[in-house]
Amino acid sequence: MRRRRSLASQLLVWQLVVVTLLLCAVGALTVVQTGSNFRSNEERRMLSVAETVAANSLVQEQMGNWRLLSAPAETARSLSGASYVLILDDRRLVIASPDPAQIGSTLDTRTTALEGRSWTGTVGDSIEAHVPVFDPVSRKVNGMVIAGAEEPGIFAGALSQPVDVLRYLAIALVIGVTGSLLLARRVKNQTLGLEPHEITALVENREALLHGIREGVVGLDAQNRITLVNDHASDLLALPDDALGRSVEELELNDRLRDVLTGRATGVDQLVLRQGVVLTLNRMPIEGAGAVVTLRDRTELLALQHELDASQHATDTLRAQAHEFANRLHTIAGLIALKEYDEVTNYIHQISSAQDQWRAEVSACIGDPAVAALLIAKASLAAERGTALRMEPDSVLGRVDEALSADLVMVLGNLVDNALDALSSLSANGAQKWIEVGVMQLDDEVQVVVRDSGPGVAPELAEEVFRHGFTTKAASHGERGIGLALIRRACLRRGGSVNVSGSVFTARLPW
Repeated sequence: MRRRRSLASQLLVWQLVVVTLLLCAVGALTVVQTGSNFRSNEERRMLSVAETVAANSLVQEQMGNWRLLSAPAETARSLSGASYVLILDDRRLVIASPDPAQIGSTLDTRTTALEGRSWTGTVGDSIEAHVPVFDPVSRKVNGMVIAGAEEPGIFAGALSQPVDVLRYLAIALVIGVTGSLLLARRVKNQTLGLEPHEITALVENREALLHGIREGVVGLDAQNRITLVNDHASDLLALPDDALGRSVEELELNDRLRDVLTGRATGVDQLVLRQGVVLTLNRMPIEGAGAVVTLRDRTELLALQHELDASQHATDTLRAQAHEFANRLHTIAGLIALKEYDEVTNYIHQISSAQDQWRAEVSACIGDPAVAALLIAKASLAAERGTALRMEPDSVLGRVDEALSADLVMVLGNLVDNALDALSSLSANGAQKWIEVGVMQLDDEVQVVVRDSGPGVAPELAEEVFRHGFTTKAASHGERGIGLALIRRACLRRGGSVNVSGSVFTARLPW
């Protein structure tokens, strides 16, 4: 089995490869630049040698005498260090040369010297300078001087420079290797000693965990910017595609959700309403790094809770009716014991008339069975609490569809319960406590109005009371402050509204 290299060793190898390639590129560039500089310097030097010989008066006057011209040519070559110095006449015949066999031969080379212009360049493996020789009397070109130096190899030229290029390249290589070692060690420390395959597996496991669980997960940094969000959280919160990297304050979230995400609302299992869905959020701060928020859909659980609440309300109503019935039986038994038979008859007639009157009033105004049953049941609960429940004279409601009927039952039930709770907290001062319910069926909506004899809601709290979690109760057991929030959610879901003015709550539920 092939052994995997550690992350540090892989980084070291790649760093060494990069450093070596970089140094090779720098070395090659340096050698090329050095060779170019060498050629330029040699061309100028050879040009100076050739110009010195061409300006010699002996050379200008004795162009045809090769015996006299060999001395100045050889002197210039030996003093300048040139490889050779040649003197040619205007027919390209070699008059002076360090090679005796070359004297008298014709040198065919490209040049502009015989036209009166100096020339420098490379001829074969040599760097040459050609300078014209002018006749001192006629000033015509009667020959030329060629000074040449053999061009060394690329590396020989580099090594011949005053700066030892290879030495500096070796120093740079040592620095690069040392830096690579330090970098590899630092990366290993920052990755907690994890190897590449371990990091890859960790990331894959994290992605599978985040997107595989049924809970939403949102990661926030210290500035409350979203750094992590899985698919389930994105769906539950209805976040936009570009939510990553954006601040919570920039997103279109309600105030309650912002408070929980940013930590302004603390506590476990915080309930939040988001687009018709009840969510439970838990925020876990991470010191110096932000926070992680987990969220779950509580809609189904809350629906079960409301069903239990409905059962509890039904039980309370039955208990109230039983309590009221027992009191009436005790009253009747007492009257019989006193042999007040006429009073017994009048009392029974009075009770029957009041119940029949309320049932008849509700039945005459409300045509939907569920809403009518709710109002009849609430009357007994209100009577037990010493509160009179009455209908607004203009109330009228026919049979509606099942969805609207369910919303009306939820809205009416919560508003009546809220009014009963508000009146129950008032001290008994002899004033009659009452709740008036109005249900009006209009062309395109059903309007529900519930008012009571209590002091009502302060104007500055008219919007706050509909916020989830808000409650005016001094002591609360369990989750409070959700009834009015659910009413607003039901109204908004239908495109309606709910508001309060003093002790009057008005809800609009479009068809």
